[in-house]
Amino acid sequence: TKLCPGFLFDRGMFLRKRTPFIVITLSGLAGPLMAAVTTFADLEIGLIFSGLLLIVLAVITYFVFPKVVFCVILAMMLMNVSSPQLGSALGYFYTADEQCLADGPHFNYTYYITITGIVGSVVNFVSVILYQAFMSTWRFRPALIFTIVIGSLAPIVDLVIVMRWNEAIGISDEVFFLLGNAIFENLVVILLAIPMSAIYAKVSPPGMESAVFAYVVGIGNFTGMFSGLVGSAIIEWSKMKTVGEDCDFSELPTIIVLFKILLPMLVGIPATFLIPNVLQTEPLIDWDKEKWCEEDVSTGNDGEHGESLMDPQISVGNEEDDGRIEPHLL
Repeated sequence: TKLCPGFLFDRGMFLRKRTPFIVITLSGLAGPLMAAVTTFADLEIGLIFSGLLLIVLAVITYFVFPKVVFCVILAMMLMNVSSPQLGSALGYFYTADEQCLADGPHFNYTYYITITGIVGSVVNFVSVILYQAFMSTWRFRPALIFTIVIGSLAPIVDLVIVMRWNEAIGISDEVFFLLGNAIFENLVVILLAIPMSAIYAKVSPPGMESAVFAYVVGIGNFTGMFSGLVGSAIIEWSKMKTVGEDCDFSELPTIIVLFKILLPMLVGIPATFLIPNVLQTEPLIDWDKEKWCEEDVSTGNDGEHGESLMDPQISVGNEEDDGRIEPHLL
């Protein structure tokens, strides 16, 4: 173990897992590259470039990490991409004034942002309790499928309001939105985040927990950004007019049905079968048996090994067991 200014550097671990460490480090460039391309280039170019980056990350994961890690990341990619973010179009619809949309909900920003934010915070708290009470004993796959189904049914509330069907049955836009979208959207986010966070932690190997966890979560965040790009492209290609006078939201119902209801079920649910169907209290990978990417750190052909974690010449302190330094000795 090397003692560097301010932290410990496990050189032996780095040498044995050199390739994964390099891949994890370079993957951090994906987000800035995507942001730069989408800022200075057309949406189509940014979409193609980001899609290629996702493919590259998936291929690298396949060759560098264990199969289970690849399957988890691929499932996460498919689930995120199959649910493009259309919040901007729906936000414009709900807050459009009478000049933009004569027959619309006409929510003011105080109601749309503040009230729904308060309700969302309460729902987040309740969601954690419900998950712990009822879903924590489920296997990963049923928990994810159940959440995807609920998430696919929740946009029906948006569809009803967009089609103005709620007025036909005498329910105001504010009440229908508050009892529907404001609750279920936040509910689905929490119910999906809890098992996925547990999965991310379970595919992180001992000794590299923080690095692999950051790698998997980073790819998840990147696919979320890509999902936002896909949503923007869908809105742009639909030719909807969301601002100004005489707005046109005629394609919004079709977009909701195709991309918020059908697509998550057709792609997201099959993607869950890539994740091992084990209990949430069981490990996904047996790391004692899993030997992956153990690189040869020997030098030359005479069988002499280079510096390693157990080499007394590079160990710090008097720890003869594993060459590590105790924190209180710093």
